[in-house]
Amino acid sequence: MTDLSLSTASATSIRADVLVLGVAATDSGPVLLGADSLGRHVGELADRLEALGVTGAADQVVRVPAPAKWSASTVVLTGFGDLSEQSAEALRRAAGAAARSLGGVAHAAFALPASTPAEAGAVAEGVLLGAFSVGSYHSSPTAPLATATVVGGKGKEIAAAVSRAATVAAAVNGTRELVNLSPGELFPESFADRAKALAKKTGVKVEVLDEAALTAGGYGGLVGVGKGSPRGPRLVTLTYKPRRAAGHYALVGKGITFDSGGLSLKPPKSMETMKSDMAGAAAVLHTVLAAAELGLPVAVTGFLALAENMPSGTAQRPSDVLTQRDGTTVEVTNTDAEGRLVLADALADAVALSPDAVVDIATLTGAQVVALGDRTAGIMGTDSARADVVAAADDAGEDAWAMPLPAELLDGLKSPVADLKNSGDRAGGMLRAGVFLQQFVGETEWAHVDIAGPSYNEHGAYGYTHAGGTGFGVRTLLTYLEQRSAV
Repeated sequence: MTDLSLSTASATSIRADVLVLGVAATDSGPVLLGADSLGRHVGELADRLEALGVTGAADQVVRVPAPAKWSASTVVLTGFGDLSEQSAEALRRAAGAAARSLGGVAHAAFALPASTPAEAGAVAEGVLLGAFSVGSYHSSPTAPLATATVVGGKGKEIAAAVSRAATVAAAVNGTRELVNLSPGELFPESFADRAKALAKKTGVKVEVLDEAALTAGGYGGLVGVGKGSPRGPRLVTLTYKPRRAAGHYALVGKGITFDSGGLSLKPPKSMETMKSDMAGAAAVLHTVLAAAELGLPVAVTGFLALAENMPSGTAQRPSDVLTQRDGTTVEVTNTDAEGRLVLADALADAVALSPDAVVDIATLTGAQVVALGDRTAGIMGTDSARADVVAAADDAGEDAWAMPLPAELLDGLKSPVADLKNSGDRAGGMLRAGVFLQQFVGETEWAHVDIAGPSYNEHGAYGYTHAGGTGFGVRTLLTYLEQRSAV
């Protein structure tokens, strides 16, 4: 990860290869932010913004020579968007867009608004997320920005905000790395092994149930989904339990390490990104580890429901009936509706612990993308938990939208041969999947986060978001846990 430091020195005096400055868009043209603190030579730059094609639009990054007598030889101008709509997320995104453009640079100083803890944390987080290196399989990868200095305020609160940002960014980037791995390298057993390795010396306890233990324990969803692959399923339980915990929260992540659809085979094009079908489990893993590193005063139990959904002579078939961990029987009508089956088993274990609330996160339905697009998660659940998670997402800067769970959709999940069937009509597919999961949480406070769209970026990079795994959900879950611990 990029080395990060704080400085209160004059931005123009810091010895860095690149100085990053912010530009906002206004009705009267682009405005250089913080120009008053940049000395008498700043006019050379501020007066030429429009001539340089700088608009201040979000995600615009323009590199120009620095004015005479500035220590840095190059200036990067990063767009903030509309000055009247500034937010921590706009600051995070502007810093990230600049950092993303600085691959191979040894040292950059970021002289963006950072005089408060919230601002400094947003800049630091954006820098570290933007500087993430995607190309782990490239024979000659471009090195990310090596060192970054955040120029701004000082004090314990600002230092604490930057330290938190570093932990959060490491968790998001760790999630991205897992999502970007080849499914030939990341499968249920190796995922579980990585979880154990990452948890060493963190205070987080890890328990792994293999296929034999899952079969003996009645985890019919995990066993059924994993039957088609020679690489069997796993259930990983992560336990973080600080002294005098203010509450207990359970997180459940879908971890389908590759989803072919099983015998209900997906079209080839739809399989191209299905290594990312474990993004929910990756987010839960790194959220629990980050909660431990931050020393949050709440107990957190994470469940990673891991399986590989493949077609073969041993794969589960449409019309098979399985028994979930809690005894509910489910007729499998579509083997590509597998995520809800593995989540149901893990949810049963989660609610058995009687936590204050359960939050599951999953790349669950293509219907989520149809309804909300590529960047916005759908959040369902009990009224209170849903509202809390939506509020956390808003504070964290992740796009999410509250969705209902219409009771009438349950009728479409009734089976003539079992308690439920795992799929129904296409209409309301995201909500129908949520209604299915609702049957496994009883009276427990619960939220379901569908991240099918925002978990993986198939398009061009923007802000601090690269192509590939995005790490979506980690910031929301951590913010949720922080807010719950403060209640």
